[in-house]
Amino acid sequence: MESVLQTLDWWVLGLYFAALIGVAVWVVLQKNKNTEDYFLAGRNVGWFVIGASIFASNIGSEHVVGLAGTGFESGTPMAHYELHAWIVLLLGWLFLPFYIRSGAFTMPEFLEKRFDSRSRWFLSVFSLVAYVLTKVSITIYAGGIVVSELLGIPFWYGAIGIVIFTGIYTVIGGMKAVIYTETLQTVVLILGSLIITFLGLQEVGGWGQLQETVRAASQDHFNMWRPMSDPDFPWTGLLFGGTIVGIWYWCTDQYIVQRTLAANNIKIGRRGAIFGAYLKLLPILIFLIPGIIAFALTIQNPEVFNVERADRAFPMLVKTLLPVGLKGLVAGGLMAALMSSLASVFNSCSTIFTIDIYKKLRPEKSEKQLLNIGKVATGIIVVLGIIWIPIMQKIGGGVMYQYLQNVQSYIAPPVTAVFLLGIIWKRVNSKAAITTLMVGLFLLILRLGSEIYYQPQISSGEEVTGWLFAFATINFAHMAIFMFVFSVMLCVSVSLATTEPNYETIKGLSFGTLTTEDKAASKSSYDKIDVVLSVVLVILVIFILSYFTG
Repeated sequence: MESVLQTLDWWVLGLYFAALIGVAVWVVLQKNKNTEDYFLAGRNVGWFVIGASIFASNIGSEHVVGLAGTGFESGTPMAHYELHAWIVLLLGWLFLPFYIRSGAFTMPEFLEKRFDSRSRWFLSVFSLVAYVLTKVSITIYAGGIVVSELLGIPFWYGAIGIVIFTGIYTVIGGMKAVIYTETLQTVVLILGSLIITFLGLQEVGGWGQLQETVRAASQDHFNMWRPMSDPDFPWTGLLFGGTIVGIWYWCTDQYIVQRTLAANNIKIGRRGAIFGAYLKLLPILIFLIPGIIAFALTIQNPEVFNVERADRAFPMLVKTLLPVGLKGLVAGGLMAALMSSLASVFNSCSTIFTIDIYKKLRPEKSEKQLLNIGKVATGIIVVLGIIWIPIMQKIGGGVMYQYLQNVQSYIAPPVTAVFLLGIIWKRVNSKAAITTLMVGLFLLILRLGSEIYYQPQISSGEEVTGWLFAFATINFAHMAIFMFVFSVMLCVSVSLATTEPNYETIKGLSFGTLTTEDKAASKSSYDKIDVVLSVVLVILVIFILSYFTG
């Protein structure tokens, strides 16, 4: 296999890695004094760094590879998930004040403060398993594709090399190393991807020509609003089911929320979330549109522009469109996407394991011992990630980003219901929370199990009857809606059928238990500029939703 990079590209890539190592070394030299330093960067991070870190954590190589692949294969429907920028605002305005007020390090710890230790244990173990099976494995698989395509090395070498490199600076530097290297990676990733979009539009003949070429081959490629009966992308599922998944991911998942908890007050954390929300609008322009451009180029000039599989669309553009030097920069950007996501998930896993599991089992351990355990936990996650690589090679088949959304659609509903109801309604008690989470887990296993069992029949179009088959074939986004409605009804019913929680112990953790001081502090935590920027972002989201209507 031959590398697409030339001498100048290698120099650019080398400079990028040197800068990355420089940032990591600078952080390591500052030393982590305690667990707050290691896991939350001392709760002293500015809004720009928080926003950049939120974006970099979210935009992994599964976005670069998978979202561009979805754009190539299906067009704009999956852009609904990228317009979750408004949900990032929900994190800053609705959820974050309660999280910071609780003083929690992790989301499972917040659940314990709001409900009880059973909910904490459930979410801790559930999150760790979900991270290894989805985030770590998919990011490594996508990264292996990118690195092997660009550097001309075997898949295994590229994937393992980057996992180990990322693991080293995450283990040594903790959250501070992750969050500051992500800021540099965000700049490189956005710059490199914008160049690809610009050059791709030039090559295809401009925006008008792109639409004309694509619509002639596929009428629905620029339509986000497919019919409700569409088997893959019903608008109801993407709009409502997508929102349920979005609230889980952006507002309750340790992987994202940990960035805002690194702020020293609610105002800084909220501004970081607002900045991150604006950055979240970019993937449509820098990943999805390039996928559509790749589709148009394969129609216009199939000899030069050839894509074997949808997930190879973005690497193909890098290989064919970029001049020497810029290939190195974009290669750095793509690796940045991989490393920032991996670093985030490594750090989140070690935080949950150390704070929510190990510290609960061994409360007598010192801060120094907990720091060491955090580093060991990160190392174990790195090893588990590598073990999962061969399994992920089998899963990639087709459009990875879509696969990820399917799995998340079954994980999200019960967790979203418990967090949302717990914050907006003080009557929700610990029995309702753990019942909802456990039943949600049962439904998740039933759905995934039945989907896997009936996969041969679904693929062949064979006629099968029975309730389990019907359950297995409900659209993934509609399934999220049904599971969420069921979870809310279950949570409310169990709460009303059992005793009220002790409102004294959950003071400040739900709207009904806010004190006068809490309300005053909340009012003083934002300025007019925060409100204006949030309103402008919502208007931008509505504009994009109304533009891509086919």
